[in-house]
Amino acid sequence: MVIAYPVRTGLYVNLTNRCPCACDFCLRKSGPGVYGSGELWLEREPTADEVVAAVDGFLVPSAATKAGGAAFAELVFCGYGEPTERLAELLAVARHVREVAPGLPVRVNTNGLADLIHGRATANDLKGLVDVVSISLNASDADEYFRICHPKFGPGSYAAMLAYAKACTAVVPKVVMTVVGEPVTSPANQEKCRAIAESLGATLRVRPFEGA
Repeated sequence: MVIAYPVRTGLYVNLTNRCPCACDFCLRKSGPGVYGSGELWLEREPTADEVVAAVDGFLVPSAATKAGGAAFAELVFCGYGEPTERLAELLAVARHVREVAPGLPVRVNTNGLADLIHGRATANDLKGLVDVVSISLNASDADEYFRICHPKFGPGSYAAMLAYAKACTAVVPKVVMTVVGEPVTSPANQEKCRAIAESLGATLRVRPFEGA
């Protein structure tokens, strides 16, 4: 199984296949992996110990990384599923990374529905362990979000995602919200999304459309 895989200057962590959304533009629909990572579909979900071992295979042998994270620019929780589906494991691995590579920034790429997944407020769990949260905003209103992302939690998912983003800004140093560029999101809607992100204390990044 591909549990940890390098992409450019980042080390990515693949925790699960599960996701509460089925976005029209999701790369899961176009193949088994991205950026030459190999097969990202997991045959089973790895234990926290297995994830730690996979991460250590990249981090621990490097004296430069031990000294401050020089071998990788960041560690990113991002695979073919939603990483906060396995929040306990994510936090355990993040704690370990703080110990073995204390200078290495940790990012979580998420759809922002962790509170709905776990039935409680979860943003505070990230405090001190995560440096950047990247949240898929994807639309400028709830109707469009529901139409293109198909969240299993229903139309209220959009409001929950925005609330999660706002909560993250209080405990995580940097919060980024993202949308997919044309043809998924028009320039006009991108600007609406930018205003939404900024109103929550986050910044907006437009991701390139890479097919689905």
